[in-house]
Amino acid sequence: MATYALQIAGLVLGGVGMVGTVAVTIMPQWRVSAFIGSNIVVFENLWEGLWMNCMRHANIRMQCKIYDSLLALSPDLQASRGLMCAASVLSFLAFMTAVLGMKCTRCTGDDEKVKGYILLTAGVVFIVTGLVVLIPVSWVANSIIRDFYNPIVDIAQKRELGEALYIGWTTALVLIAGGALFCCVSCCNEKSSSYRYSIPSHRTTQKSYHMEKKSPSVYSKSQYV
Repeated sequence: MATYALQIAGLVLGGVGMVGTVAVTIMPQWRVSAFIGSNIVVFENLWEGLWMNCMRHANIRMQCKIYDSLLALSPDLQASRGLMCAASVLSFLAFMTAVLGMKCTRCTGDDEKVKGYILLTAGVVFIVTGLVVLIPVSWVANSIIRDFYNPIVDIAQKRELGEALYIGWTTALVLIAGGALFCCVSCCNEKSSSYRYSIPSHRTTQKSYHMEKKSPSVYSKSQYV
């Protein structure tokens, strides 16, 4: 029962991580306007994402434009686009693999050992996905902070950390936590199965004892002769 609860918790965390990965990939709030110095035009917000940049005017109207060329992006955004697409695919594959390894799933049979290996695979993929999400989010955040404190960069070109980065960090932790739960469930199933096969039952031990007691040895028969 405890392992089934861990499976449900891991699946929920994996599903939340999958949705968060897709949301972070789509969201344009990776870089947002920094209102510092003379750049105090607060009724205009500039958002820069992996696929588009958006200009929001006075919290009423928003205009978005898709990037014309991939090569026009900075190197961190180019790499982040590819890594986040890969993370979205990996999170979906990990989630479907975890569903196949659940205790309530019948299409993969009733062998607990096989399902344990399936859950272990899903857990490892979830952890790898969390690391893949963590790399681009931290990379973009590092470049934003570096440019923010660089005196050579113009004030109008400086940006702040957007909401997508914070959601990305949370998503990475959720994915790693879900993967760790699945790995723990797989280890618990393997230990319980090995313990079950290593200890014989009381009935088998008692039956073998009576068989040995009833059948005398060859040496004892020779004594009676």
